[in-house]
Amino acid sequence: MSDTVVIIPTYNEKENIEAIVRATFNQQKEFDVLVVDDNSPDGTADIVKKLQEEFKDRLHIEERQGKNGLGTAYIHGFKWALAKGYEYIIEMDADFSHNPNDLIRLYNACTVDGAEVAVGSRYSVGVNVVNWPMSRVLLSYFASKYVRFITGIPVHDTTAGFVCWNRKVLETIKLDKVKFVGYAFQIEMKYKAWKHKFTIKEVSVIFTDRTKGESKMSGGIVYEALFGVIKMRINGLPR
Repeated sequence: MSDTVVIIPTYNEKENIEAIVRATFNQQKEFDVLVVDDNSPDGTADIVKKLQEEFKDRLHIEERQGKNGLGTAYIHGFKWALAKGYEYIIEMDADFSHNPNDLIRLYNACTVDGAEVAVGSRYSVGVNVVNWPMSRVLLSYFASKYVRFITGIPVHDTTAGFVCWNRKVLETIKLDKVKFVGYAFQIEMKYKAWKHKFTIKEVSVIFTDRTKGESKMSGGIVYEALFGVIKMRINGLPR
C-alpha cells in the first residue's frame, strides 16, 4: 500500500480511464488509485474492474448511484481514503487535463517543501492553459482573480482541481458541512484550509483541455462558483 492515493472521479470516461490509470501507475513513485464512478452508462466502471485484475490492491473503485456532482464524489473519496489510512490524498481529473507526470511534484511540495496543501496551479506563473477557447480562459482566469478579491485567499488558481492534501487537513475540515458541489467546491475547500491556517503551496502546471470525451462544464457550475463565493465571504462557512 502506498502512502498516497489519487482520487479520480468519473462519469462517462471510457475513452480516457484506462490510459489515465496506466499513466498514474507508470510514475517513479508508487501511487494507489481510487476511481469514484457516478454510475456511468458508458461502462467506465466495467473497464476499471477489468483493470483491477492487473493492478490488485492498487486500483480501487467506489460506485455511486446517480450523478450527484463533483464535490460529493470527492467527499466520498476523501472519507474512503481517510478510513484506509492514506497520508496524502490527491484529486485529479480523468481526462488528462492534469498531467500524471506532475503527481510527484505535488507530492514533493507536501513531503519535501512542507506544504499541507499543494495546488497544481494554472495561474501562479502566467497563464498555462492549452486548447481552451479564449473566452473560457478569460472566464477561468478572472474568476480566480475575483475569488481572491472577495475572499482574500492568497491562491492564484482557486478553482484548480489538481490538489494534494495532507490527511490532517481533510480530518480538520468538516467534510459533511461542505456546501458546494460544482467548481465552487474547489474554492470552498481551499478557503477552509486557509482559514484553518494550513500552508498552501502552488505548483505551476500546464493544463491541457481534454481531447476525448465530453466536458462536464455547465452554466450552473459557473454560476455557483461566481456567486457562491459572495455568500461564503458574507455569511462565513462552517470550517
